[in-house]
Amino acid sequence: MKNPWVAGTFWIVLYLVITLSPLLILLIHPAPEGRGFWIEFSAAFGYVGLAMMMLQFALTARFDAIAAPYGIDIVLQYHRYITQVAFALILAHPIILFFQDAEYLQLLNVFEAPWRARFAVISTISLILLVVTSLWREKLKLNYEVWRTTHGILAVATVALGLAHAFGVNYYLALPWKALLWILVALLAFGSLIYIRLIKPWLMTQKSYRVEAVVPQRGDIYTLVLRPQGHEGIRFLPGQFAWLTLDRSPYRIQEHPFSFSSNADRGDQVALTIKAVGDFTNTIKDVQPGTKAFLDGPHGAFTPDRFDCSGLVLIANGVGVTPMISILVTLAERGDHRPIRLIYANGSWDDVAFREDLEYLNKRLDSFTVTHVIKEPPEDWAGESGYADKDLLARHIPDDREGWRYFLCGSPRFLDEIEKALHELEVPPKYIHMEHFNLV
Repeated sequence: MKNPWVAGTFWIVLYLVITLSPLLILLIHPAPEGRGFWIEFSAAFGYVGLAMMMLQFALTARFDAIAAPYGIDIVLQYHRYITQVAFALILAHPIILFFQDAEYLQLLNVFEAPWRARFAVISTISLILLVVTSLWREKLKLNYEVWRTTHGILAVATVALGLAHAFGVNYYLALPWKALLWILVALLAFGSLIYIRLIKPWLMTQKSYRVEAVVPQRGDIYTLVLRPQGHEGIRFLPGQFAWLTLDRSPYRIQEHPFSFSSNADRGDQVALTIKAVGDFTNTIKDVQPGTKAFLDGPHGAFTPDRFDCSGLVLIANGVGVTPMISILVTLAERGDHRPIRLIYANGSWDDVAFREDLEYLNKRLDSFTVTHVIKEPPEDWAGESGYADKDLLARHIPDDREGWRYFLCGSPRFLDEIEKALHELEVPPKYIHMEHFNLV
C-alpha cells in the first residue's frame, strides 16, 4: 500500500477488529446461559484488554509496513498510551466481579484458589509492575537495559498467564473456533516477539559495521561515523533513524535510537550524531575506531522524501538538528533547488552543533537560509535571541503557509511550544511533521 492514508486506515481498522473480536463473537454467537449482565460485561473488559496486550508485541516489533504510515515514534507513543487503557480494562474485570459477588474475593487466595484464578492474579500483578516501572522508570532510577529486560519478561508473563486463565475458565473458549481465534492472536503476539528478539538480531549479524571515527561537535555532541563490513550498507531516507548496538551482540537488549546525520544516498558510510546526556551516550566520546556496531533500521516517517512541496521549513533545538543535517546534506548532493529555511535554537553560540557545516551548506544550496536563535547570545550578537516563539516564527516562516512542509525536531517542551505557535499562525496541521526524542 503506497498511499500512507490508505495504509494507515487499514492498520487502524485491523487493530480495532482484532481488539474488539471478543465483543464481535458475542454478537455472532449467543453467549452461554447462566450468568448475569455484569459478569458478562466484566468478561468483555478482560478479553478486550488481553487482546490489546497481545497486539502490543506486534506494535513494538518495528515492522516497517505497520510503522510507515505514522512513524515509529507515533507507534511507540501509542504503545505507551494503549497499555494504560488495557491496564484499566483488565483491572476493571476483577473489580466488577468483586462488587457483583463478594464470593469472588476468595479467588485472591492463591494458596487455595484453582489454578485458573492463580494465573489471573499473577498476570494482573505482572501487569501492575509493568505499568508502574514504565511510568516511573526514571523516578525508580532503573537502568534502561535492566528496565527493558524486566519490561519484556513482565509483558510475556502478563499475556501468557492471562491466556492460561481464559482457557482455564473455558467459558467462551469451549467452542473450537473461538479457541482457534485466540490461538491465532497468541501466535501473532509471540511470533512478533520471536522476530524482534531472534530473527532480526540474526539478520543484523549478517550486516555489521565498524566505527571509522568519532567526530566531536559543539554542545557535548558527537558524530559516530560507521563503515559497513562486507555489504553495501544501509539505505535510508533523509531524516530517518536507526537503533544502534555498539561493541556487543545484537541479541543483547542494549540498543539505542539515533538519527542519521549523513547523506542518505551514500551507503558506503553512515553517521549518527549523539548528545552525551546519559549512561550510554556519555561513553560515545571514548569509542575507539574499529569497534563493532550493528544497526536496526532505517525507521521513521520524518522525511521530506514522502511529500511533494514547494519548500521546507526545518525547526530544531540542540541535537534536534541531527536529522535536519541529513536532510540538508542529501538535498545538496541531489542539487535540490527548493527554498529551505532552518530555524535553529540553542542556549549559547558555543553550543551550536554543525555550525561550520551549516555555513558550507548555505553556499551549496541555492535558496537556503539559517536563522540561529540564541538564548544567551554574545555581546556583539546581531541575530535572533531568546526563544523561538510565535512572534519569531511569524518573521521567518513563509507567507504561503500551505505550500511548504514543516519539520520539527527537539526536546518535548520545545516541540509542544513550536507546534502550538504554528497552529496559531494558521499552518495546517497536516503539513507539520515532528520527530520525538522520547522513544525509550
